[in-house]
Amino acid sequence: MGLGEHHYSLTVQWTGNLGNGTSSYRGYSRDHDVRIPGLPVLPGSADPTFHGDRDRYNPEQLLLAALAQCHMLSFLHVAVKHGVVVTDYQDDATGVMRLNRDGSGQFESVMLNPRVTVADAAHVDLAEQLHREANAVCFIARSVNFPVHHSPVTLVA
Repeated sequence: MGLGEHHYSLTVQWTGNLGNGTSSYRGYSRDHDVRIPGLPVLPGSADPTFHGDRDRYNPEQLLLAALAQCHMLSFLHVAVKHGVVVTDYQDDATGVMRLNRDGSGQFESVMLNPRVTVADAAHVDLAEQLHREANAVCFIARSVNFPVHHSPVTLVA
């Protein structure tokens, strides 16, 4: 695969017409399916606060997941580049979204809390520093207009 442009595609299909379409704010479901060829269907909805189904993924969760996944994958990449052997990685990520009076809203920040286990105690400090490099190369973090903070913990296997 060459460098340069990469193209992604998917289909979002609204499945929430309860018979009268969007004739009223509460008269339709926010349910939808995200379809990507060759992958299982991802059931989506709005956040329950916005009349969504709590048993389906919402866009805010998926944005947070994309940031956490991208940081992890970027971190594992830079760890290899620097000779740091990672044996475990977990991130309990959180995000803050603010609603505006006009009904709009936006994420204000995300906090990633990676808990990384390294094989060699001599690499603990370097591993903690690598989160800055991982953030700098993470495609998703570079694409959002709010800060993505990191509060890493590094353990030794």
